[in-house]
This record gives sequence, C-alpha cells and structure tokens, in this order.
Amino acid sequence: MNKYERIAQEVKERIMNKTYGSDDPIPDEISLAKEFRVSRMTIKRALDTLVMDGLLNRKRGHGTFIVKSVHNGPVNVVVNEMLGLTNVLRGKEIKNKIVAFDVQFPSEEVATHLFIDANSPVYHVIRLRVVEGEPYVIERTYMPTKLISGITEEVLYGSVYKHIKKELGLNIVGSHRTIRASKSTELDREHLDCAADDPILEIEQVGYLDTGIPFEYSFSRHRYDKFVFTTVNRMR
Repeated sequence: MNKYERIAQEVKERIMNKTYGSDDPIPDEISLAKEFRVSRMTIKRALDTLVMDGLLNRKRGHGTFIVKSVHNGPVNVVVNEMLGLTNVLRGKEIKNKIVAFDVQFPSEEVATHLFIDANSPVYHVIRLRVVEGEPYVIERTYMPTKLISGITEEVLYGSVYKHIKKELGLNIVGSHRTIRASKSTELDREHLDCAADDPILEIEQVGYLDTGIPFEYSFSRHRYDKFVFTTVNRMR
C-alpha cells in the first residue's frame, strides 16, 4: 500500500468513527501534511481518493467537508474495497452471534470456488452481525481448514480478517463479488428482524490472498434499509 493509500485509509477511519465532525471542515492539507510527515501533494492525492469515493466534498474557499449522508444515512460500502464489517464500521459497537459453526466436507460448488477437492475439510460458519444493538448482516462462510487454521469461537466473536492477517500472517488482497437482490428466507426473518416481503441484498464473495489462492467463499445477506453499495470507477 502506498503512502497516500495508507493516509486515505486512516482519514476514512476517522470519518467513520466521527473523529472529524460533519459540520466543520476536516484539517487542511498543510496540517495533515505536518501530522503525517509527508508532502502536501501526497495529502492531496489521499483526499482526492476520498472525494472520488463519495466520502468528502470540497467547497472552494471553505475547505473539505464530510458528505452528510456518510454519518446520517445507511452504511456506505465501496464495492471495490475489502475491509470487513469491523473496519467499515470502526467506532461502532459490533457484536457477533454464532448461529452455526462446524467443520464439514465441501459441496461441489464450495470446492470449486475454493480450488480444493471434495476431501478437503472446510469451516462452515453462520454469523449474525449486530451493530449498536440492531441486526445488520447474516453471513454464511466457508474457509479451508488447512489454509486458514485456528478458527475458534473466540475468533468468530471478534474479527476473522484480523486473525488471518495478524495471527496467520497472511495478506488479503482482493475479492470477486456478485451482488444481487433476493427475497428474505426463513433464516433472514428469524435473525434480521425482516418481514416476509422485505428484500435482502446478498453479496456472494470469493476472497483471495496475495498468492492468488482463494481463502473464503461466503454469502452475506444485508438488510436493505441499513446499507448502500457504491462502485468507484476511475479514469486512468
């Protein structure tokens, strides 16, 4: 990750956890350059990234402000990023409820997406993600036990991605995602407090390490009233 990308990520985290208020401009480029000990051009590039991501808005002569909907609206997830809910909602209270957790042999579909054979065991996890006391997402995840070791209930109550990066020393670099609208299921209605006619936003995802090996195949089902997903396309 380049310097400007690291700074952009840090500023984004400050935005999401409300370190910067939404009514006042964020610190100017000169102040941020001094804080991060980089050039003003590097800061400008970092802030440009957040402007293009829809998080910041520049007002000539007044400064750079947080887009109001970031704090007041549904959770805005940039489709191009792969941060995990814990990082996307940094600063908010997130609790995980384990609905199911076991080790099983993969179906043909799961084995195909994870590049493993039918005799390679996988973790099968269903987790409910509760944000500030409200259910937001229910996730069904498959991970190869040989590649992603040490998954326990303690890990599942925290951040799985943190375990992968910090404890296993593996580098997550990206994912392939399919986003679709879906009807709510009995499991959704039981855990997400949604009605039978409420739509669900489902993300089917294959996550990859820097070796090119897939480490995760998952289905995340989001409440329609809690999330918006943004795609960012940059001209090069």
